[in-house]
Amino acid sequence: MLTVEDLVAGYPSGGSVLKGVTFDIAKGEVVALLGRNGMGKTTLMRTLAGQLATQGGSFRLDGRDLGGSPSYAIANAGIGYVPQGREIFRDFTVEENLLMGVLGKRHLPKRLPGDIYDFFPILGERRRQKAGTMSGGQQQQLAIMRCLVGQPKLVLLDEPSEGIQPSIVDEIGRTLRTIARSTGLTILVVEQNLDFVEALAGRALFMENGVIADRADRIGELRDKPELVHRYLSI
Repeated sequence: MLTVEDLVAGYPSGGSVLKGVTFDIAKGEVVALLGRNGMGKTTLMRTLAGQLATQGGSFRLDGRDLGGSPSYAIANAGIGYVPQGREIFRDFTVEENLLMGVLGKRHLPKRLPGDIYDFFPILGERRRQKAGTMSGGQQQQLAIMRCLVGQPKLVLLDEPSEGIQPSIVDEIGRTLRTIARSTGLTILVVEQNLDFVEALAGRALFMENGVIADRADRIGELRDKPELVHRYLSI
């Protein structure tokens, strides 16, 4: 599914943040990307989404090299991105936001599937409401569904539980688990909430100073090996 090899990337004014990132994710896996702030997690997500140019190395989706491709081409290849902070269209209605998830996809009908509101029913109840007037948790649900309506093969989630009340965090986690298990959706999630990670992911990667420094091949190791959490997540 996703193969990342010696990936180097960063910002034009600041040099390289990613310094040779290597890992792979199989189809249907849910993998957590963990690490303290400033270690390169969001830079990696933005690079995989095509928002930052690669400076070296490569990343492939189903064998297709996407390094250097523009973001719209990466999206059409099957990578969906839900950034930290959601970045919804605040002045658009819920329905208009969701439509934006399909309008840029060449292979999809330019309409919403009939079951789109089954996953988060509150969005159906508020489909005519401007997105900017909803709670942060509802906006996050909208951002996730706007991504999923585009039928990606791989979803990149950056801090999906940040600033959201626990009941909605739990609902988001349950919905993502259901979708991943029923459809084989592959997910790479950056997250600080370890309860959310343990409920959703199957394994974890630990990022430090722009590289993958360690791994937990099963998510239970976060409990069984507390030294991993202490080393890579403690401040």
